[in-house]
Amino acid sequence: MLITIFFFPAFAKASVPESKDPIRIILNNWTSQIVMAKIYGKILEAKGYEVEYKELTTKDQWARLHRGLEHVQVEVWEGTMAEDLERVRAKGQIVEVSDHDAKTREEWWYPSYVEELCPGLPDWKALKKCASLFSDSTTAPRGRYVAGPWEKPEKARIRALEMDFTVRPVKQADDLWVELEKSYQKKEPIVLFNWSPNWVEDRFEGKFIEFPNYSAECETNPAWGVNSERIHDCGNPKDGWLKKVAWVKMEQTWPCAYGVLSDMNFTNAMISKVSALVDADGMTYDQAADRWLKENHSLQNSWGQHSCGK
Repeated sequence: MLITIFFFPAFAKASVPESKDPIRIILNNWTSQIVMAKIYGKILEAKGYEVEYKELTTKDQWARLHRGLEHVQVEVWEGTMAEDLERVRAKGQIVEVSDHDAKTREEWWYPSYVEELCPGLPDWKALKKCASLFSDSTTAPRGRYVAGPWEKPEKARIRALEMDFTVRPVKQADDLWVELEKSYQKKEPIVLFNWSPNWVEDRFEGKFIEFPNYSAECETNPAWGVNSERIHDCGNPKDGWLKKVAWVKMEQTWPCAYGVLSDMNFTNAMISKVSALVDADGMTYDQAADRWLKENHSLQNSWGQHSCGK
């Protein structure tokens, strides 16, 4: 009697999509996050997955990821989300999938032509000496710092570093770029809040101000730093991480989709460029995602190869 024994390799991959359940991808309220989410979603749709999008604030997203109501967040910033991520991750229902190569930063920023008017930049001491160059009719003789609409300890930093500046916040984020464009066209000095990655660095040359290096003690211990009587005498953290996170059961439910997410990787320049398609060129989020996918066919095809098979 002939007995035939078949051996099936343990690593055989399930057919894609592994589940008919939709993969729900979070959309936040800024361009790069939305476009990258759309890029990821379109890659999955091309593989046969059902994809849904859910608009959520950065605060509301964590509970829904924790409960498995949403499954993916493609752009988690260290500077604004680290505490919430750690709190929810500790409960065991969210995983950190991998980091992008992009590094994050939020800081005072100026266009490069200002260096001709204020030698010594980007050092903060040079900015301090040149404060009057940045004044306008509402702040003269003090310099004007154009702040974002968010609550940040800018006034405390100005006091601690004894800088002759007045904070002038805008009402919404896009107003920052209106102010930048006005000054840029006339080559007038301006210093404003900016962040990276951001579309601005794809279209405007400029640099962040280099304040004293950040330390957690800067926020709590007056004795630390250049001013022994005040806190906040330092800059913001540099080289923050940018992560992708997912619902803890995503890998076992959709291994291929999880592998694509793990391999998906953007640099600062890549994020800046794709964001500029929307914020500078007026494309829709979907149009920008489609443009990127068309121009980066080989790269996107390399994402998830190990997990998705042929």
